Amino acid sequence: MSIPPIPPPLEHLGARPFSFYPAILNIEHNEWLFRKATWSEILVYNVKTTEEIWIPRRFIGEVSRIEDPVVIVGLVKELEYRSGAILPHQRRVIEMPVAVGERPQSTASAHSEPAPVVGIRLELGAEARIGRLIMGALMVGVLGTLGVVMVTREGTLKQRVVYTNKDTALLELTARDDYYSIRNKLGPPSQEHSTTRAADLEFQSLWYPQRSYYVILMGAEHNNLRYIGALDKDWNVVHFVVLPKGVSTASMLRGLPRF
Repeated sequence: MSIPPIPPPLEHLGARPFSFYPAILNIEHNEWLFRKATWSEILVYNVKTTEEIWIPRRFIGEVSRIEDPVVIVGLVKELEYRSGAILPHQRRVIEMPVAVGERPQSTASAHSEPAPVVGIRLELGAEARIGRLIMGALMVGVLGTLGVVMVTREGTLKQRVVYTNKDTALLELTARDDYYSIRNKLGPPSQEHSTTRAADLEFQSLWYPQRSYYVILMGAEHNNLRYIGALDKDWNVVHFVVLPKGVSTASMLRGLPRF
């Protein structure tokens, strides 16, 4: 007889709001309050829509220890709200029609040889400030297709950066750089633009035409924006920050609308 897993301590959240990651599909607003729990389910309340839904405990993952910008409750798989219930999301595969006169290939013959083993690098964990902000942005669907739960942990760890641009000045920039340190290293930008996205995160772009790239900063407060990467004039990623445990800003930069 299998022993049920120890339920996550959601009861300790009290009246503190939290968000699910990945966000539950078909529910636009991702801010919840804990109501009550049974041995198999928890009842949560949507702050904006006022809906109350039951979620099986087996879908609940870890609860972040960080509350900035919001507490994050991980889900072990992607869920969707359908017909008044929470169900695992299933991605449908559309079969392409067979051309006229062509014989359909059997599945067995198409896969007669074993598929090669590909190493998969899971993106887990994050560094204190920038890691928390990245998770705040990802939880609203920017990376809704990821099937992993990101765990936030505190601590001061060394960072590394990945770059694809020939301008080696980007190597000097890390997630600790703010607006003023970037100006000291790269000089004043030609243009500056700001925008606010989901989870009340502010993004700022600094355009350097002589270098042909935008420097991107992000943060929850206007006076505390931090460097997360660089985009070229066509809004392609040329530089991004890789944090400890494998979490990077590359995916978020690719999904960032131009502003």
